[in-house]
Amino acid sequence: MRVIAGKYRGKKLASFQGMDIRPTSDRVKESLFGILSDRIVGASVLDLFAGSGNLGIECLSRGASFVHFNDLAQTSIDVLKKNLDSVRATGYTISKGDFRTCLTQKGAYDFIFIDPPYASDYGQEALCLIARGKLTDRGIAIFENEGEGAQIEGLELFDTRSYGRTKLHFYRNV
Repeated sequence: MRVIAGKYRGKKLASFQGMDIRPTSDRVKESLFGILSDRIVGASVLDLFAGSGNLGIECLSRGASFVHFNDLAQTSIDVLKKNLDSVRATGYTISKGDFRTCLTQKGAYDFIFIDPPYASDYGQEALCLIARGKLTDRGIAIFENEGEGAQIEGLELFDTRSYGRTKLHFYRNV
């Protein structure tokens, strides 16, 4: 796992041992950031199920003004901190807690990455909370899973991309 572009380009990121945690592959990440392209510069970002911080660090590398990393697992927070230190990142905050608590805090974001454990229904639940005002006017929520995108009141599913078993679903405010 590596940073693909920007000021941290080529930096290797620590990942997890075992199969319990599945970081977004470099191939999917490269396609995702090709879609988001120049909109990352100056953006505020929430990496909701941050894990290693792979997606949020890519945003910082490409010029995001601020990234909020959130994860519940201490193991994830430890790997995330190691990765942020290794690239000497600035412009971020880390919270350790349930995604529901994170999404009830004040503030809205230009991008929200939702990459929960695939076997859970956390993604759809997170989208329902995001629909209550967590996206800016130009904001996009990106939900990664192996299934279909959900229809969420208050959000429009405007694009879906498939990469093998992985699917990226793109949502914006209605």
